[in-house]
Amino acid sequence: MHFDLTDEQRALRDMVRDFARNELKPIAAEIDEHHKFPTDIVKKMGELGLMGVAFPDEYGGAGMDYVSYSIAIEELSWACASTGVICSAHSSLATDPIYKWGNEEQKKKYIPKMASGEWIGCFALSEPQAGSDASQQATVAVQKGDKWILNGTKNFITNGREAEIAIVFAQTDKEKRHKGITAFIVEKNNFPGISVGKVEDKLGIRGSSTTQLILEDCEIPDANRLGDVGVGFRVAMSTLDGGRIGIASQALGIAARALDESVAYSKERHAFGKPIADLQAIQWKIADMATEIDAARLLTWRAAWMKDGKMNFSRQAAMAKLFASEAAMRATTQGIQIHGGYGYCRDYPMERLFRDAKITEIYEGTSEIQRLVIASSVIRE
Repeated sequence: MHFDLTDEQRALRDMVRDFARNELKPIAAEIDEHHKFPTDIVKKMGELGLMGVAFPDEYGGAGMDYVSYSIAIEELSWACASTGVICSAHSSLATDPIYKWGNEEQKKKYIPKMASGEWIGCFALSEPQAGSDASQQATVAVQKGDKWILNGTKNFITNGREAEIAIVFAQTDKEKRHKGITAFIVEKNNFPGISVGKVEDKLGIRGSSTTQLILEDCEIPDANRLGDVGVGFRVAMSTLDGGRIGIASQALGIAARALDESVAYSKERHAFGKPIADLQAIQWKIADMATEIDAARLLTWRAAWMKDGKMNFSRQAAMAKLFASEAAMRATTQGIQIHGGYGYCRDYPMERLFRDAKITEIYEGTSEIQRLVIASSVIRE
């Protein structure tokens, strides 16, 4: 393994960095303040190929790899974590399972529209009583001829309000528990019986909608079943492995921005007759932030590299997500401390970075679940 980016990866990084800092950064505070889904930005991201970075060009994607995808999500999240997770959830949680588990007809029908950003996707696994224990699905699907009838409520669905496509999981055989779950591709605006419920008022990532999805006698053609009957839990878990790379990348972007803001502020702020950047207490905070960000990036790129190589990367993705999310919380906490009282005020971006960072320790598997995944993998060896 080497640590140099390819020319193509560097070109992508530079392009996304330019876009994020010139077009996204100036409106990020407004997106947060008004809970505003960045429709125009998402459209531009589609035009730039960012909504389908890691999918083959035969399906309308950019034809790049998962390391490139990680780079893109980090750069977007540096400017606006809401936009970063909109892209991440759409790509790794909604488009990727269709690419991995879908048949050729499903891939040709859905991926081009999703890779272009014409259709936004979401991943509907969590329920009011089924979060970390995803096997406890209460949503049920009953087959009637060539259709399935779905009933249930999904909770905390990223992109739930704007999505055209929802990857929905339901029990098709309750007696089999996790082996009785099946996945479906649901056209949210075309299939009767699916609607948006409560829209959450969140601490952070406020430009990204988080909603309930209500299924009431929702009719799904059997042609929209994703994978075989009963393999839905495998679909969900393998999808979350890839999704954790996206969230680790989002956390990286938040942490890197916290470091950049802290370094800049520490050079400008004077105390005791000199810039606070000259004070050892500040230097040690910056050193810890920089070291943890580098370590998190290496863990994340390793997991992405392993996914590209079709290796088993579940443990590595969990490690990356665990470490990067906790590093982001430490970086934003110390960033506020470096800014002092100003870090607690909305005149500076640090308080938004702090609020955005927290969710990375929770969604797509809490830090506690990541530790269970890692430990069980280590113990099995």
